[in-house]
Amino acid sequence: MSVNPSFQEAIKVTPQGSNKYSAFLRPEWCIGTGTTNPYNPHLPLTKTNNAPVPHGGYTTAVIYQLALTHFAHAHPKQYKSPASPISIQLSFLRRTASGPVTFEVEDVKIGRRTSTIHIKLLQTSDKNPGQLDLMLAGYITVSPPEAEVGISVNTGWRPLPAPVAGSRADGSVDLAALGRTGIDGAWTKIVAPFAEFRKAGTHIELFGPGTGEVQQKRSGNLNIDQWTRFRPGGDVNGRWTDAAVPYLIDTFPMALDGFDTIAAAEAKESGSSVAGQKAKSWYPTVTLNVDMKKHLPAEGVEWLYSRVVTKAVRDGRTDLEVTIVDEAGDVIALSTQIGLIVSASRNIGTRKMEKL
Repeated sequence: MSVNPSFQEAIKVTPQGSNKYSAFLRPEWCIGTGTTNPYNPHLPLTKTNNAPVPHGGYTTAVIYQLALTHFAHAHPKQYKSPASPISIQLSFLRRTASGPVTFEVEDVKIGRRTSTIHIKLLQTSDKNPGQLDLMLAGYITVSPPEAEVGISVNTGWRPLPAPVAGSRADGSVDLAALGRTGIDGAWTKIVAPFAEFRKAGTHIELFGPGTGEVQQKRSGNLNIDQWTRFRPGGDVNGRWTDAAVPYLIDTFPMALDGFDTIAAAEAKESGSSVAGQKAKSWYPTVTLNVDMKKHLPAEGVEWLYSRVVTKAVRDGRTDLEVTIVDEAGDVIALSTQIGLIVSASRNIGTRKMEKL
């Protein structure tokens, strides 16, 4: 039985000729309230007919799969075993939409230990029907497992300040109890806010020492801790795999909850019509960098921990630093990104503030 079959289908990439590939960005992995094209479900909705926007982490997972597919298709004899991404650097240039996309890949460097490709994500143009617009561009560096040799050092790194303690004597969280009962010490199961709008965030089970607002009041900063289980399409057998980690890198509902609180406070101070409410904002990614540090087993793992840190929110622009850790305390992946804070009216079906 394959791991995460619905997710693997959602990130599927198909060769379409020399260094060209296609994929279909699924609406259930999007942000926004649009639906599929009512006239042709195989065509994307455009900005003018209200397509939901694919989640940045989901899109990155598709690009992770693109790299695997490209080297299997274009360079099948380059390495003894499949080469996988160790570094991903992406710029989100324009707002994508759910539906078909085209990828173009340029081999920048093909080496014995590492290889680097330049990728472009193209989608049908709103302004010029029949043409493709460049929506996203980036560089991916891959390396095969047999080339990953050299010094490994335990640096002693731990999240600081330490996460809120669980029920175990050493302060760790009893994940079996947390998953079974939804509670372990201060850690509880969290229902992510605004799930209808942020559909892409519904593919996890989320646990934290309080909501984002509670965590931030306790710590006095915008840091967030979370343990998560992967539930793609509600699959209770879902497991975190290497291909799913890029999705988790950009999935932090409680951090967005904290940003919502900030946006609501700003709205109240300015006398906006959304004063006194949690502001349903949209947080599009501008740039995203991922450093894959450790491979997960092929069968995946049940639990991964995320520490999400924001250092400054200024002029509608945020920074996010994410560290992914497994149950053993080993760092699985690191990420930094730049994001924007904009009104959800930019990304809902009606585009009207009064519908927020």
